[in-house]
Amino acid sequence: MVGLVSADGLVGFLSEPDPELKIFALKALDAQVDLLWTEIADSIDRIEALYEDESFPERELAALLASKVYYHLQEYNESMVFALGAGKLLNLDHGGEFEETIISKCIDTFISISASPKTQNAAQTANKAPRLNTSFPLTTNGATSTSAGLTSPITPFSQSALPSKSLLSRQDSISLETGGEDTGAYPSELTLVVQRGVQKQLQAVIERLFEQCFREKRYRQVVGIAVEAKNLDVLRAAILRASEDEKKTEESSRSGEELMEYVLDICMSVVQERAFRNEILKLILELLNGIPSPDYFSIAKCVVYLNEHSMASEILRQLVEKGDPRSLSVAYQISFDLYDNSTQEFLRKVRQEISQLIPASNESESQDTEDDGSAAKETDSLLQNQEGTVNSSNSRRLGSREEKHKLSEDAQAALKSIGDIIDGVNSIQLNLEFLYRNNKADIAVLNKIKDSLEARNSIFHNAVTLCNAFMHAGTTHDKFFRDNLEWLGKAVNWSKFTATAALGVIHRGNLTQGQKLLAPYLPKDNIAGVGSSGSVYSQGGSLYAFGLIYANHEGWAVDLIREHFTKATEEVVQHGGALGLGVAGMATGDEGIYNDLKAVLETDSALNGEAVGLAMGLVMLGTGNMKALEDMIRYAHDTQHEKIIRGVALGMALIMYGRQEAADELINGLLGDPDPTLRYGGIMAIALAYCGTGSNKAVRRLLHVAVSDVSDDVRRVAVLSLGFILFRKHQSVPRMVELLSESYNPHVRYGATMALGISCAGTGLDEAVDLLEPMLKDPTDFVRQGALIALAMVLVQQNETMNPKVGIIRKTMQKMITDRHEDAMAKFGCALALGIIDAGGRNCTISLQTQTGNLNMPGIIGMAVFIQYWYWFPLSHFLSLSFTPTAVIGVDQRLEVPIFKFHSNTRPSLFDYPPEQQVKADEAPEKVKTAVLSTTAQAIRRAQRREKQQRRESMDIDQTPATPKVSTQHLDNMDVDETEVKTEEEGNDRVKEETPTEAPKRKAEKEKVGYELENMSRVLPAQLKFLTFPDPRYEPVKRPTGGVVVVLDKTPSEPREIIELRASRETKLAAAGETIQDRINAAMSALEQPAVAGTFGGAAAAAGVLTAVDEDEEGAEEAPVPNEFDYYSDTVED
Repeated sequence: MVGLVSADGLVGFLSEPDPELKIFALKALDAQVDLLWTEIADSIDRIEALYEDESFPERELAALLASKVYYHLQEYNESMVFALGAGKLLNLDHGGEFEETIISKCIDTFISISASPKTQNAAQTANKAPRLNTSFPLTTNGATSTSAGLTSPITPFSQSALPSKSLLSRQDSISLETGGEDTGAYPSELTLVVQRGVQKQLQAVIERLFEQCFREKRYRQVVGIAVEAKNLDVLRAAILRASEDEKKTEESSRSGEELMEYVLDICMSVVQERAFRNEILKLILELLNGIPSPDYFSIAKCVVYLNEHSMASEILRQLVEKGDPRSLSVAYQISFDLYDNSTQEFLRKVRQEISQLIPASNESESQDTEDDGSAAKETDSLLQNQEGTVNSSNSRRLGSREEKHKLSEDAQAALKSIGDIIDGVNSIQLNLEFLYRNNKADIAVLNKIKDSLEARNSIFHNAVTLCNAFMHAGTTHDKFFRDNLEWLGKAVNWSKFTATAALGVIHRGNLTQGQKLLAPYLPKDNIAGVGSSGSVYSQGGSLYAFGLIYANHEGWAVDLIREHFTKATEEVVQHGGALGLGVAGMATGDEGIYNDLKAVLETDSALNGEAVGLAMGLVMLGTGNMKALEDMIRYAHDTQHEKIIRGVALGMALIMYGRQEAADELINGLLGDPDPTLRYGGIMAIALAYCGTGSNKAVRRLLHVAVSDVSDDVRRVAVLSLGFILFRKHQSVPRMVELLSESYNPHVRYGATMALGISCAGTGLDEAVDLLEPMLKDPTDFVRQGALIALAMVLVQQNETMNPKVGIIRKTMQKMITDRHEDAMAKFGCALALGIIDAGGRNCTISLQTQTGNLNMPGIIGMAVFIQYWYWFPLSHFLSLSFTPTAVIGVDQRLEVPIFKFHSNTRPSLFDYPPEQQVKADEAPEKVKTAVLSTTAQAIRRAQRREKQQRRESMDIDQTPATPKVSTQHLDNMDVDETEVKTEEEGNDRVKEETPTEAPKRKAEKEKVGYELENMSRVLPAQLKFLTFPDPRYEPVKRPTGGVVVVLDKTPSEPREIIELRASRETKLAAAGETIQDRINAAMSALEQPAVAGTFGGAAAAAGVLTAVDEDEEGAEEAPVPNEFDYYSDTVED
């Protein structure tokens, strides 16, 4: 058909009474609509009238033409509605721009229709949640105070007014959460679809799209639409269809399993609403349980997030009852994963349920451990706790008691081993052994830092102590203390507290020897007539260290620290005891410990109040306990001490860890308070409640506070908290904080540095390094401090092959630490950075999520408390909780570590240790060489040529000369001179000959790709994807994700070699003397003795120094009065 120039004639046919003419006109206009739509648009009402006329035979053709006209007019909602009315005439397979646009609008409309009821139900459920009874006044617009209700002068361009600050009252649309279009599009779509009655047509189009995706095996697209639409029926259908298609195909494929893993991944990383996430996880659990051979590791991941401890114990029981080696290995691997990803409360419940499946044999177990005092103490306390729990649950577990006798002896032994794994003993011991064996800490760097910083300055002493603690975290290597007792003796007051607590970081995880190690430091019970010996600072620090050794490992250690804490009368000891209780009893939710801490808090002591408030939050971590929150809010308003308010505010934020929307009411109340310290706590509550979610509303709130709050502290922590929210999307953080890093406010710049460090920790991200490196020259000292610490976090375990800037930055740090003109704050940050970048003997990284992708609760909490070093240096030790050993540790069915090798398909230098730094000693000034004139040099050369000529002429004489009378000394000198000249000439010739030939040899040497690694070797997270296990005997039961990997021994009857665990050795106690001189003598004698105490010689030797009472310490005994003596004056009285 020849192209039309004008549509006037055809448009006129639309008014004719003859239907045939109308149909002809519609067909002709439809063929030329892309060219003539401007003229057709004037008559769109006629086309719509034809579509609405039910007697017209080609209504669908009229609808298609109207849809295309509206498409060109960019009225996409109208275009979609008429396209749905076109029915079969709408060819979605055509692939043009019009069809793609209609498909996109149909999907968006389907999502909005399907998700809107879910959103309303979720809002109603949130409103029915327990309300927090606080004293925060509410204003009419929902804000919690007048200051919170003010409108910001900065209004987003996309909105006519600033949205409400309330995270609950703001109605975030689906498009906002998923990065879609304008929020006003969905209501108009819904209205049009309902008015025109095309819901069935829309559903038909969506079903056609889904079926097309299924035929082309694009299941992930259907899953994405289902998740956005919050439609679990579609999600279920996609997963089942993938499983059915997998069974039909003859080729071996994992499409069903891969799709399940994909759903689980987007559920944990993309879905932001907690209620909907739980619904998806329950659906996944239901589908997995219906498979004959389910993926138990995915089930365990869902179980942990849903807090279904009963299901976890049931899975373990089923696997053990199967009895085959593979099922037992899977059960052990799940147990290791449960310990890495669960809270203490969850693990305690699983242990209790497993223990009820085993016949009572605890009495015999306790008898076996009576020979060791500490072990008996641990067993007794555990037995008491277990007995109380068992007695309280007798009525609920009658059925499980009958099943005990059905288990075989092998099954009972396996369950007992599983109980030990879930208790954490095996994982902690294996990580300790790995760090002990592979320690590569560069002690020369540490000594250089010590020599460069004046020890009598407390900030520098703390810096060296923290650097040593981080560098040797978990390695049990405390030789630095042993070799530097004189430096250690300069620690006074709180520096002594920090140094003693550093032992807890160095020996973290040494469960068997922890009590013996710290015995000289712990508070002693008063004996009749004799006071408690030792410094109160070392006593408080020892309780803190004790908690760090047993961090996140509830047991008898908590009872011991609690006993010392309740008996303590010194505030310093209470301070250390509170920190130890908090870190050891983390997330236990123990009401008894909470009440003990609360009693000390109400004494209103500023010295221990901050630590007690923090410990209360650690014990109730993530529980959302309303009663605890109400008590803490009330006391924060009653007290006048800023330190107590800060500790309580941080404690409230810890209680709301991971609670997301449930924490919004508390967040609104704290951010609306006039006290900046409580607003600081509100920001920390956002960071911890929404950590790792990437929530848009949380990020929006933080950015608004970062540019609007009047307090520098609040603005600093608001920028810093972006790192906690976005660490799973760390690539987006540098772009987000780029402008903030150039702010006029140094506190905002510091926050930008730490946000980069927290979110990009261990990644070596180039964009983060490029932003941080110029900030090393910032004019403000604490900004340089933050840049140094952040760079160390980003570049931890990076070598020059992975990131070429590592060497330059390390040299810059070493130069800054020795620069006499550098500020103290920057030097402090530099010392910490040099310890962090070599964390755990260069075998640890900083990770806020576990190897399996879950939130690393101890790591996140450790980082959140570490950043409080701004106010209190001893809190820096909490960073050790974020250190994650990077190892692959293979254990077999006997839970022993066999000797075998696995293969890494990379070059050895790619993931190798960074080279040790060459620290140059201070050289003495050299003597300046005497200047030699050119005329003198020419005369020397002439003399040498003359002498050589004479020597040659004397060789031509063939007569026997008379023996000259020359002294032997002269002869010796001549021989030496000739030899030196000859050697020098030969050496010059050799250099000339070898220089051109050496270069090609070096270029020819190429590094081989692929090398073998021993079991219990250092393997970086980025290296895991290159690992293979070619050993025919040992096969991992799952893809290695780092940490402990259970391997299946295919030939268990054959002999094998195992790795002996020797990290936990017997500790030699250092008896604390009564006087300072006794303690120093004991420490010096410990130096002279051979190192029979194994690795713990440093702690034993340091005990004499650190436990000594300082001369100016408050409450210390006064020096003895000297004997009487006569006094003679030099002055003569008149």
